Amino acid sequence: MVESFGALLREYRDGAGMSLTELAKRVNYSKGYLSKIENGVKPPNAILARLCDSTLDAGGALVDAARSRRAAPGEVDRRQVLAASAAAGIALASGPRPVPDEGVLAGLRTSFEQLRRLGTQTGPAVVLEPLVAQVRTVHGLAREIPEPTRSRLLLLAARIAEYTGWMSQEAGNEQGALWWTRYAAETAIAGGDRDIASYAYVREAGLALYRQDPVATVELARQAQRAGSARVLGLAARREAQGHALAGDRASCERALDRAAGFMESAVVDTGAYPVLGSTAADPLELARGWALCDLGRAGEAAAVLDRELARVPATARRTRARFGARRSLAYALSGEIDQSCATLAETIDDADHVDSATVRTDLRELARCLGRWRGHHAVREIYPELNRVVRRH
Repeated sequence: MVESFGALLREYRDGAGMSLTELAKRVNYSKGYLSKIENGVKPPNAILARLCDSTLDAGGALVDAARSRRAAPGEVDRRQVLAASAAAGIALASGPRPVPDEGVLAGLRTSFEQLRRLGTQTGPAVVLEPLVAQVRTVHGLAREIPEPTRSRLLLLAARIAEYTGWMSQEAGNEQGALWWTRYAAETAIAGGDRDIASYAYVREAGLALYRQDPVATVELARQAQRAGSARVLGLAARREAQGHALAGDRASCERALDRAAGFMESAVVDTGAYPVLGSTAADPLELARGWALCDLGRAGEAAAVLDRELARVPATARRTRARFGARRSLAYALSGEIDQSCATLAETIDDADHVDSATVRTDLRELARCLGRWRGHHAVREIYPELNRVVRRH
């Protein structure tokens, strides 16, 4: 029987008289993550295998063990992403550190983009640990590197931290989301860019929106509109509109959406060095309009808008499809179209299950309460057990 990578890693670690904590420090991975590797809960990646092999003087045995392990179906992409996200850990080894060249910087950006793409299709737990490791690695490099590379690394670290905050919110950790969002703002300012700092207010406004706090949502969104690029100002006005809708203020909601449209028309999507802020799936303003119409009590109109816009969202954007799909089914239920609510929910439930989003479950719980009034309806009876399973997953 071939010895597993985890068992071999433990054997070499024990032979070196090294604790798991010490190994974690040497290879720049968390102790918890290495424990999962040793216990076979997570698969190894090539870069981690090389780091451990070198640290434990295994003579290539760990590298060979990782290479010979065949990936299970559906697992290849995730392992590639985790391997890429860990690449920067090499730069944190002891000894003098060279200034990263353009290739290294491009690799770090690509690694983050891979994680962000993975985050659109899976649960936040899959990407959070490598995101945290990556932002610490990039920020750590920036501390010891002179300008202008230092500022570029700080801005990349800020983008990664902002997305880490979003994934923390999706995981249901509001305190963690707030911490990472503010960390992103401070890091961006240190790097000389206030755009991310402004967008951090948009993210905080989103936290307030899910707390059902319209006053804080509007106030934070307005703070975000004091400075920033046209795109950030547009996303901030969009969030303000959602806050007004939550308060039942239709006129202010429409004015904010009109203002957002003006900003977005003049915005240029950044295709340069740093990943674009906010979602790029479909039309963010029309999706927000559909969302707001539901909060304004215009459920039938909301369902029609969301039906139209969701048809434009690619199948790979599972998090977006789950979020607005749940809101669409809720809109149909609130408008009394129970069959259509259940039919659209059947289209959404698999996406919602895959992305495992705490924020999506907010709408799904409300939908479950709403559909609960029609438990005798045949369509509700069919979908309700699956809906309950997803809602009660955590």
